[in-house]
Amino acid sequence: MSKSLNYLIPTVGGIALVGGLAVASMHRNSGESEIASLKQRIDQVEGHASAAAEKAAAEAARAAELQAQIAEVQAAAETRMASADLTAPAPQRDGRFGLGREAHPEEIAAWDVDVLPDGRGLPEGSGNVFDGEEVFAEKCASCHGDFAEGVDNWPVLAGGFDTLARKDPVKTVGSYWPYLSTVWDYVHRSMPFGEAGTLTADETYAITAYILYSNSLVDDDFELSHENFAEFEMYNVDGFVIDDRPELEYAEWRAEPCMENCKEEVEVTMRSVFIVDTPPEGGSVSHMNTATVEGLPTFTSAGPSFIPEAATKPAVQETEEAQATPASQPAEEAGGDAALVDAGEKVFRKCKSCHQIGAGAKNRSGPQLNGVMGRQMAAVEDFKYSNVFNTAGEEGRVWDEDSMAAFLANPKEYMNGTKMGFAGLKSDEDIEAVIAYLRAATE
Repeated sequence: MSKSLNYLIPTVGGIALVGGLAVASMHRNSGESEIASLKQRIDQVEGHASAAAEKAAAEAARAAELQAQIAEVQAAAETRMASADLTAPAPQRDGRFGLGREAHPEEIAAWDVDVLPDGRGLPEGSGNVFDGEEVFAEKCASCHGDFAEGVDNWPVLAGGFDTLARKDPVKTVGSYWPYLSTVWDYVHRSMPFGEAGTLTADETYAITAYILYSNSLVDDDFELSHENFAEFEMYNVDGFVIDDRPELEYAEWRAEPCMENCKEEVEVTMRSVFIVDTPPEGGSVSHMNTATVEGLPTFTSAGPSFIPEAATKPAVQETEEAQATPASQPAEEAGGDAALVDAGEKVFRKCKSCHQIGAGAKNRSGPQLNGVMGRQMAAVEDFKYSNVFNTAGEEGRVWDEDSMAAFLANPKEYMNGTKMGFAGLKSDEDIEAVIAYLRAATE
C-alpha cells in the first residue's frame, strides 16, 4: 500500500507540470496575436492621415491658384475701365450661332398673310355680290343672319349708320369699321367660326363684297378684286383719330381722386337685353330679357339695400310641337295670289333668324309676327321694344301696307333708332310678296 503511493505522487506531479506549461504557452500565443492586430490598425490610421494631409495640401494649392486668377481678372478689369470709352457701342458678335437655317420664301409667305389698308398683302382674286350671298348663306348666316343682321347675340354686320354718337350706338362693318382691309383680313384669318382659314381668296372677296352690299354701300352687280380693293373707301374712314391721350389726358387721370360730392346712393337704370343660358351639353341659348329695373336694390357704400330673390326660370318646352312653324294657309283664304304668297314665304327666310310666325310662334330677338298686319306697333306683350317703337305705339300708329312697305325697304330710315340690324329689301316685288305672306300666314 505505501509502495503504491510512492509511485503515484511523482506521476501526478508530472502531469500538473505539463498542464501548467501548456496553459502558459496558450497565453503567450494570444498576446502575440493581439499585438499584431494593434500594429495593423496603427498602420491603417497612419495611412489615412497621410492621404488627408496630401488632399488638404492640394486643395490649399488650388485655392491659392484661384485667388491669383481672381486678382488677375480684377486688375485687368480696372485697367480696362480706366482706359475704356463708355459711349462706345457694344461689341458686335461676328458670325452666327450655328442654329437652324434660313426660312424658305414659301415658309415666309405662309406666315405673311396680313393685309394693309392700301391693299398690300392681298392675294390675287375676285368675288362678286351674287356669289358672296351664296357663300355667306352657307358659311356665315347661321350666326350673322342671311342679311348680316345677326342672330340672337351674334354680331350684327350691317346697318347702324349715323348711330355712333348716340347713347346706344350700333357698331357694324358698315357704320364703324374704317378700312375694308380689316374686313378681308379678319374674315380670311378667323372665319367661319370653328373652321378658320378654310376660305379661299375668291370666297373671301365674295363675302366681303356681300357684306358691303348688305350695308347698301355697293350695288348688287359689284365685284371686288385685288385690283380695285384699294379704291374703295369705307363710310367711317374719317371716324378715327390719332390716340393723343398719353399726352393730353393721362396726367389728369392719374391725379388723386377728390372723393367729394360723391353720390350717396346709386341705382340700376338698365337691364341686359339678352339672357344667355349655357346648357350642360354645351353651346349657348339666348333669350330676350323681359325683366324691368323695378324691384332692384339700390347701392351705397354699405352695400345693397336688399338682396332680391332669384326669379324662377321659365319652363322649357321640350317637344318639337312647341317650335314655331311657318303656317301658310291657302292664299284664297287670305285673299291673295298663291304664287305671290309662296314667293313671300321664300323671302321671309331672311327674317326667320329673328322673327317667328305661325302656330306656336314666340318672341326671339324680334317679336313674333302673328297678325302683324293691321296691328298697333309695339303691341306684342312681353317683348322689350326700342324706345322709338314704344313711342310709335303710344301714338297709335298701325302696321298697314304703306308703313310695312316703307319699313321693309329701309328699317333704319323709317324707324330711326330701331335696334333691328336688317338693311332692308331692295326689290319692290320682294316687299309686296312678304306683305302678302304676312297676311296669309295668320289670317
